[in-house]
Amino acid sequence: MQGLLLTTIIENATYTFNKNYICTAMKYSQFTGIVAALALIAICFLPWIEVPSLHKEFNGLNGYVNPDLNFGRQYIPHCFFGVIMIAFFSITRIWAKRTNIFIAFINLGWAIKNYLIFSMCRSGDCPSVKPALYLLIILSVIIQVMTFLPKMEMKDK
Repeated sequence: MQGLLLTTIIENATYTFNKNYICTAMKYSQFTGIVAALALIAICFLPWIEVPSLHKEFNGLNGYVNPDLNFGRQYIPHCFFGVIMIAFFSITRIWAKRTNIFIAFINLGWAIKNYLIFSMCRSGDCPSVKPALYLLIILSVIIQVMTFLPKMEMKDK
């Protein structure tokens, strides 16, 4: 009898710990996602790489080197996806949370593409990668994780 009682107490304590930990993580997930999306938009304005031979720094705004090499304006998709993700983090509907997962995956893919394109060596000339390019990937991963933890009140049927 005592063993059964002790087992029940341990199981209830474990359930309460897991439930409280998950609820605490979910409690701030929407706010964390919004802050990370705003930070992602701000990162686009910081220098991502520096090409020593050209003595130029490139970021999400300035990607023009010459007519043969143009990185483009990479801030446009990140700002577009960031604004949509902020809106969907704020909406408390299940369709918004599911759509936000999809949009965050697109944004993460775009961030990985930017990392690969900007950090790639060309003609033996390798750029020095700035911390903002790493932050772009990290913030995109944080946003993706936060989309998996929506705080939604579930109705019992």
